[in-house]
Amino acid sequence: MRHSADVGVIGAGHAGIEAALACARLGLDTVLFTVNLDAVGNMPCNPSIGGTGKGHLVFEIDALGGEMGRAADEVTLQSRTLNLGKGAAVHSKRIQADRAAYRARMKHTLETTEHLRLLQAEVVAVGVEETDGKPAVRSLTTALGEVWEVRAAIIATGTYLDSAIFVGDVSYKSGPDGLMSASALSDSLRALGLPLRRFKTGTPARVNRRSIDFSALEVQPGEETVTPFSALTDPAAFDNMEQIPCHIVYTNAETHRIIRENIHRSAMYSGKIHGTGPRYCPSIEDKLVRFADKDRHQLFIEPLGKDTEEMYIQGFSTSLPTDVQTAMLHSLDGFANAEIMRYAYAIEYDCIDPTALYPTLETKAIDGLYGAGQFNGTSGYEEAAAQGLVAGINAAMKLLGREPLVLPRSSSYIGTLIDDLVTKGTNEPYRIMTSRSEYRLLLRQDNADARLTPLGHRVGLIDDARYQSFLDKQAAIDAEVERIGKTNLAPTEALRALLEANGSTPVTTGVKLADLLRRPELTYDALAPIDVSRPDLPRAVRVAAEIRVKYDGYIRREEAEVKKLSRLEEKLLPPDLDYEHIGGLRLEARQKLSKIRPRSLGQAMRISGVSPADISVLMIRLADTDPKGGTTADE
Repeated sequence: MRHSADVGVIGAGHAGIEAALACARLGLDTVLFTVNLDAVGNMPCNPSIGGTGKGHLVFEIDALGGEMGRAADEVTLQSRTLNLGKGAAVHSKRIQADRAAYRARMKHTLETTEHLRLLQAEVVAVGVEETDGKPAVRSLTTALGEVWEVRAAIIATGTYLDSAIFVGDVSYKSGPDGLMSASALSDSLRALGLPLRRFKTGTPARVNRRSIDFSALEVQPGEETVTPFSALTDPAAFDNMEQIPCHIVYTNAETHRIIRENIHRSAMYSGKIHGTGPRYCPSIEDKLVRFADKDRHQLFIEPLGKDTEEMYIQGFSTSLPTDVQTAMLHSLDGFANAEIMRYAYAIEYDCIDPTALYPTLETKAIDGLYGAGQFNGTSGYEEAAAQGLVAGINAAMKLLGREPLVLPRSSSYIGTLIDDLVTKGTNEPYRIMTSRSEYRLLLRQDNADARLTPLGHRVGLIDDARYQSFLDKQAAIDAEVERIGKTNLAPTEALRALLEANGSTPVTTGVKLADLLRRPELTYDALAPIDVSRPDLPRAVRVAAEIRVKYDGYIRREEAEVKKLSRLEEKLLPPDLDYEHIGGLRLEARQKLSKIRPRSLGQAMRISGVSPADISVLMIRLADTDPKGGTTADE
């Protein structure tokens, strides 16, 4: 049988969901393939969304019109904001999600979205044909022999692509959670010339709640005031919400002894696994090798949902045999009688070298073929969803004949993530972190909407009503920042008492409210008793105004740096530029530039092996080819 659609999306994990929803909501006939309908939106690893850097991505996904943040708000079991003891730039929201409820919520959203068909089928081949001298995607073939004619396709295969499970010396073909592996597609992609590689990740055991002695564990409660991920979620929805606590336990000398005596039986250390694992999410045996000086490691005990007794042990990922898993688990305080419900495992899978992608996430080799998520070499649900959204938007923009969405590093963590992948590549599963951005103070959670909602509206994923609400919020923030800057306070006894109570130096003359707010020990809420002209504002407006005032000088400096560097980002390089024949470029630079084919001078600067002298050569070349509007060597 033959069918047709505008866009085919392969895989219904976090990347595929966002990609398919973006295309369908922009009016394109979209088909979303999954190997199992019960795995739509699955969380095969940790039952959480957000975290350091990752929380920023979820806010940004929502600001562009994506779905993850809204769904996460609806299935929240517990919410916490990490790094509150540090500056606002690294504050990161993280929630414990009800795993089953999230799957059901996302599946139903897909089922009820216009222009979108959800189909259980394994895609085994991508068909292409020559168009204007370049291969272009034209069809997708399923394992049942059905052919879908498409004009664009997005590969979002997660960890299913020719995947294999490893537990000790046992290995077998499988996807996560016992679902089948998608093996045939790898051969098709290799035949098309796509550079595939092998990565690895893993997951810990799940334990029955009734078998844990929680009296031996530390309690980790949720936060009292919850800020939603999504602008569409009413903050009042979290009022009086009963949050499910998490717990903390630590490995000990006995745990470490068991692991060390059996480490040769780990699939990671026995030579069975050849894929590269994530540096920032190592297995417990990896931790013992890399951090041999530590006598204990912190583990988090997290619920998987309201209607299940399964508990997840964050930080205890392993590929050791089942008998060792049981022994090391029983060595933990409170886990002497723990019952394992699912054993830990490592999983290997195929993915692409992301330098084979444009910043739009379209493959350079095949016109109309896009990659997203772990297929692009990343790890994590949030990284996957962010890429899926961008890939979906750009596939739609291409078919609609509109300008692509390319997010610069200065705009977002999504832009940083994609730029890192397509410019620098990655030799291990990539994870976003706040330290990856040089613009951290500009890329905060509280201003994700200010940075990206206008783009979401321009693209068409933010409707006019939501956009007007956004504009009203920004106007309220601007007005409050202006009011704070203009408000003068007299040196009254009330002011003196408030400052002393907060450990701040009293004043003897009049002082601006803004100057007090910039003191590290003072907050917007702490100043309320002496700020009598303060209007009643939503918490999100108050937080955003406070941060803008408190960090005003630092923000201005970063904005000036962005403006300076943006000139290079705006200098676009011809896509067909022949770097091999540009005199003055070093050999390494020619090879790297020819491979990456940077979109701009700014991107070219970030390629390892391209020197400032090489950039000068490119500047001169641009000036020679575009004498009216080109760059000069001095610039």
